[in-house]
Amino acid sequence: MTKNQWNAFCEYRENLRKKCDSWLTLSEELKPLQTEASKKDTPAYPLETPVVYNSAYEEINAEDEIKLIVIGDNPGKDEQLKKNRRYLVGQSGKIADGFFKRNPELGIDFRKNVIIMNKTPVHTAKTSHLKYLLKNGSEEIVSLILESQKEMAEMASKLHQSLVEEKSPGEKSTQLWLVGYAELKGKGLFLPYRDVLKNAYHGKSAWDEVFVFQHFSMNRFLVDLKDFRKNNGNLSLEESLKKLGHQHRDEIFGN
Repeated sequence: MTKNQWNAFCEYRENLRKKCDSWLTLSEELKPLQTEASKKDTPAYPLETPVVYNSAYEEINAEDEIKLIVIGDNPGKDEQLKKNRRYLVGQSGKIADGFFKRNPELGIDFRKNVIIMNKTPVHTAKTSHLKYLLKNGSEEIVSLILESQKEMAEMASKLHQSLVEEKSPGEKSTQLWLVGYAELKGKGLFLPYRDVLKNAYHGKSAWDEVFVFQHFSMNRFLVDLKDFRKNNGNLSLEESLKKLGHQHRDEIFGN
């Protein structure tokens, strides 16, 4: 990273750490809600971290080359374990990691060249369980889920724009992949995130480097990409990703 890129990342990392520490003060109310939400469709599991800061950020240093920001939904069962406390380390993360390993022409190491974010750091075993928290939680819990999305969107867009604007001459711009399509439309859970993110890029050239994809979970990303390439056979993988990612972006955010 350039000096300015590194400073922007350090600012993002410190701000998120402080935010997560403050949101953890609601742990006593969050934990029973998270446990109850999971009972209907999830085997019992150790609930250890109700609000998850991505500890993988502590391993990033100024010499690293950040080529991509990937934004998932929220921390699941594996992500919240004390031994992990990092994003996309469960099955979805393994699928993402495998995709980049199988396609070395993209030049991306998922665990080295990617900053992984979420739309909210509030843990649930399944993303849909956030609806239970919104329905049954106090005003403070509802505010946490909604406001954390806005905060995360603002921080993500600010860092991404800095990485794009402060890159070295001749260096490719850092892309931002927003993965998780369904909850960004209609009456989805992540409309606050969507709206704040779009407004943060208003008139900025970095918007060209924002892409939307299906989630890695249950191979939805891979299936969607495969279908797109089947219908657009003359495109390279990189070209297919750009066109598909912009197509979904326009469907979610408008042109």
